[in-house]
Amino acid sequence: MINDKPDYQTQHKKRLSWMPWLYFSLKEKHLVWAKPWQDEIQQSLMQVETIHIGEQSFIAPEANLFAERGRDIHIGNQCMIAADVFLHGPIKMGNEVAINHGCSFDGGKVGITIGNRTRIANNVTIYAFNHGMSVDSPIYQQAVTAKGITIGEDVWVGAQAGIVDGVNIGNQAVVGMGSIVTKDVPDFAIVAGNPAKIIGDRRDK
Repeated sequence: MINDKPDYQTQHKKRLSWMPWLYFSLKEKHLVWAKPWQDEIQQSLMQVETIHIGEQSFIAPEANLFAERGRDIHIGNQCMIAADVFLHGPIKMGNEVAINHGCSFDGGKVGITIGNRTRIANNVTIYAFNHGMSVDSPIYQQAVTAKGITIGEDVWVGAQAGIVDGVNIGNQAVVGMGSIVTKDVPDFAIVAGNPAKIIGDRRDK
């Protein structure tokens, strides 16, 4: 006999993977299966990669996290990492950090640091290294440089933004959708464009 009962739990897991903020408002009847599911995902990751995960965080099973020894990934408490995210350490994030679907981060040699309560929208690209560009040899054969990237606390990075190596983004700054950040961003600044420029101050909002 064919079982045609709807598989709500599988669909609910998919919903959480793509909208992970929903995990933090689950009712007890859903946490009964969701918490063990998350525990298994996180324990499996920590067994095969040098990843450190804080309490009450969510990591979508479709996320791709890679952290060989010396390129650790540190995830704080109550963080969320959505589906289709690529993370390569070294990366260190504080508490209550959100990384939405489709983001791609590589910490290079120095690393990416993300402060508490920072929100990063979908399809953001953050690469903390660069290739040499001399015409004397192909790009792929040239030395890689790395300065690292720091993003402060309570920062909002809009969808499809890019942040290049060596940039520091101040506390409570906002990066507009589709911006390419090539220079440091002061505290409270609102930046947008390619290359990103200051267009406002969050304290005026």
